[in-house]
Amino acid sequence: MKYRLLSKEQFEELHKEFATFLAAQEIDESTWSTIKEKEPKKVLEQLKNFSDLVWEEVLAKTKYLEHFSKDSLNLFHCMPESMNRIVVRVSNENINLQEQAGFDWFIDHSDDPSIQYFKGEKPYTTSRNEELFKLIEQGAVLANDKLFNGISQLLKSTK
Repeated sequence: MKYRLLSKEQFEELHKEFATFLAAQEIDESTWSTIKEKEPKKVLEQLKNFSDLVWEEVLAKTKYLEHFSKDSLNLFHCMPESMNRIVVRVSNENINLQEQAGFDWFIDHSDDPSIQYFKGEKPYTTSRNEELFKLIEQGAVLANDKLFNGISQLLKSTK
């Protein structure tokens, strides 16, 4: 398995897509019921294959990821060959970026001396999707371009 098994909730949400996946392999509802009763290894194999397929599709479409911790933001622009990253670190111990009040403080005080910004680009060392999946497993979430582009613009205007 390349990634990880989808959760029970994810499978439930994707039940129609899973049925289509099975149908593409000429497995109808009654055949699937028989497989579930008599061939648990084959069931697991199908679940793994479907999970990998879903992850591949999601990761291929992913353009931005965000990871928040108490004192830092990690923002990623996931391009085809490389990844741009912006890191924001806040050394003010009273600020928690994972809370709305802390994030609002950061937005209102982006030029505060307790805030450091780092920006860089790095080519992927393994496949793009594997690197994105690793970041997701470490707590990054899919995002849109707003925060990345906003902070990128802020960095350009302060130079």
